[in-house]
Amino acid sequence: MTGAEIGYIAVEGPIGVGKTTLAKRLARSFGCEMLLEAPEENPFLPRFYENPRNWALSTQLFFLLQRARQVQQLRQEDMFNPVWVADFLVEKDRMFAELTLDPDELNLYEQVYAHVIEDVRQPDLVIYLQAPVGVLQERISRRGVTYEQFMDRSYLRRLVEAYTRLFYNYDAAPLLIVNASEIDLADSEDDYNLLFERLKTLQQGRHYLNPLAL
Repeated sequence: MTGAEIGYIAVEGPIGVGKTTLAKRLARSFGCEMLLEAPEENPFLPRFYENPRNWALSTQLFFLLQRARQVQQLRQEDMFNPVWVADFLVEKDRMFAELTLDPDELNLYEQVYAHVIEDVRQPDLVIYLQAPVGVLQERISRRGVTYEQFMDRSYLRRLVEAYTRLFYNYDAAPLLIVNASEIDLADSEDDYNLLFERLKTLQQGRHYLNPLAL
């Protein structure tokens, strides 16, 4: 697989794992456009972290509509931008909904979800960054986003478990699973180049990048 064959890359993983940092580096390497989550635009998110029960549905519906709108623009702009990199996968939105909504709210959410993701384009490659809860907590603390400091360890643990379930049988696109706790994709040129060169050799199916195994 080469840059010419990759039209749409999605980078995924739990909060604090470094997906936006990697997405930005990939976009620079490919010289391409980006689709970035914009959590700061979600007016319900700070309230969700303070009181998840009251604000889960509003938060999730805002993110669903935002992400679907972003991915839909690929259909309009493919001819001008042959490669795109996103720091999210649309399917993860439903994963968050299952994690945070009660049954009645989830039923309502799923009706909206089924409508807005019709004909959403699938990525040509998904990069899934994994890290344990302790590493995520350290990184979240270090980046210092105020409302994220309300996030407790149990929520992060459930989030990590949800991501594991999401990608356990994922086969909609080639998948590269990266041990992000043992690789510095933010500041290490060697680590980043290791991943970037690996992308050029990927075929269909599931692949792994774990520096401890090299």
